[in-house]
Amino acid sequence: MVNEPGKLAIASQFALSKGEEESYEQLLDQYTGRRFAEGEVMKGTVLKITSTDVVVDVGYKSEGVIPVHQFIDGAGNCTVKIGDVIDVLLEDTEDYDGHIVLSKEKAEKVKVWEDVERAYNENTIIKGRVVERIKGGLSVDIGIRAFLPGSQIDVRPVKNLDALKGKEIECRVIKLNRKRGNIVLSRKIVLESEQQRKKAFTLEVLKEDAEVRGTVKNITDYGVFIDLGGIDGLLHVTDLSWGRVNHPSEMFNVGDEITVKVLKYDKDKERVSLGYKQLTPDPWSLVRAQYPIGARVAGKVVNLTDYGAFVELEAGVEGLIHVSEMSWSKRVKHPSKLLNVGQEVEAVVLDVDMENRRISLGLKQTEPDPWTTLTERYTIGSVIGGRVRNLTDFGAFIEVEDGIDGLVHVSDISPRRIKHPSEVLKKGEKVEAVILNIDTENHRLSLGIKQLQPDIWEQFFTNHHVGDSVKGRVVRHAPFGVFVELDEGIEGLCHVSEIDDDKRNNAEAYFVVGAEAELKIIKLSPTERKIGLSQKAMAEDAERREYDSYRENADGSATLADIFHAKDNS
Repeated sequence: MVNEPGKLAIASQFALSKGEEESYEQLLDQYTGRRFAEGEVMKGTVLKITSTDVVVDVGYKSEGVIPVHQFIDGAGNCTVKIGDVIDVLLEDTEDYDGHIVLSKEKAEKVKVWEDVERAYNENTIIKGRVVERIKGGLSVDIGIRAFLPGSQIDVRPVKNLDALKGKEIECRVIKLNRKRGNIVLSRKIVLESEQQRKKAFTLEVLKEDAEVRGTVKNITDYGVFIDLGGIDGLLHVTDLSWGRVNHPSEMFNVGDEITVKVLKYDKDKERVSLGYKQLTPDPWSLVRAQYPIGARVAGKVVNLTDYGAFVELEAGVEGLIHVSEMSWSKRVKHPSKLLNVGQEVEAVVLDVDMENRRISLGLKQTEPDPWTTLTERYTIGSVIGGRVRNLTDFGAFIEVEDGIDGLVHVSDISPRRIKHPSEVLKKGEKVEAVILNIDTENHRLSLGIKQLQPDIWEQFFTNHHVGDSVKGRVVRHAPFGVFVELDEGIEGLCHVSEIDDDKRNNAEAYFVVGAEAELKIIKLSPTERKIGLSQKAMAEDAERREYDSYRENADGSATLADIFHAKDNS
């Protein structure tokens, strides 16, 4: 090839005319094929690679030289070899050594700008890699740096922009200024366009009872939102599983791809109800055959309430052990006293309600009923020992054996009248009692403690008769009379009609509670255990005794009037 200095030498040597020079230049242009312009991008072939340069033939009269560092990648390797055809930019037609100056990097930038402009004008998608997070958005490498504003990153606000660093994304060029070197991108437009495309397709193919694939988009307390492709469907928590699900997050995570069934689809409102458990058979369809009444079953306690315990027999099938079916004899106040959540238990099927999907279970039925054999172990009238388990206003419960309690009514605790069992008994105290009655059907055992002592009423009626004078302690007043305790546990009633007229209206002052009173027995009723007393009769006896005394001491000629006159004077 002939270089420019060569041309000048030839022109000087042969003293070419101006016309001849122009003709010679044309010949040179024909040799090289065309004219070259600075800033132009062209194809070139790699001829030689040295430690400092890469020599490239672009079809010009001399070769071009490009610094080798423009071909070194991040790992330090040269990215071209001899014979490769590459794009280069002509920076200068001749350097100091007579070579043309080329640049691979600038050629790539020019090409990138051309691609970007084409994408901008034709509204096409370009790909780029997120470089870093910057103020207001992200820096994206599309061959050159471009700006992706935060508002154009996604269809929804992105909380963690750093998570996109290093990822390859698709965008559209929405603003371009080559002079300033500014490029603004939008990923949101691409996503919205893709979403609309998917949505149109989904709306066309979606139908009820269809099984479709989707991606878990969001999880709430009441269900899971599934992206079906441009349109979201709701998978309600009740349609997640035939079994018990406390929260949807127990089954799914955001981003999971799952298959669901379309339960309901409203095309006009674009609402889709989905089901997951409907992909498998309903376990209740086999319940009657698998859990017949009387069958012994095993399960896990999944929930405890005030009224019972729920037991999972299998996924989607639960039974209730009512609190009344937990023990034959113990009064279970709360299921937690016997069972714990997660505990494996055995129970007996008591009832199956297919319509309401309810199974009634019994825990106590797994063991024999101790009440059915109670009459074989105890007889009425026999004395038994036990521990005071509980005290109430109406009596005391005595535990005679494990699970068997007997009731001592407050009236059967002591021969004397008591207001509360705590006056005589203490919780935890060991006592003896007499069996008064056994009711196996209603699970009731009646006991008595006072029956261990002799019958004080019987003794009283044996030792006393009508007409006897007795002394006692006034214990209380009533509108109809005064009660007097004659002995421990024995009371008699002095009716208001048996009180003197002058004392009747002020009986509380005359019969002071706690004071001693002497009265006459006017009635004894052993069957009713009632004793009638009289103050009036007692007063009459006193007057009669006084009258007899006067007569004995007076002259035999004294008249009745004389005696009463003497009494009045005294």
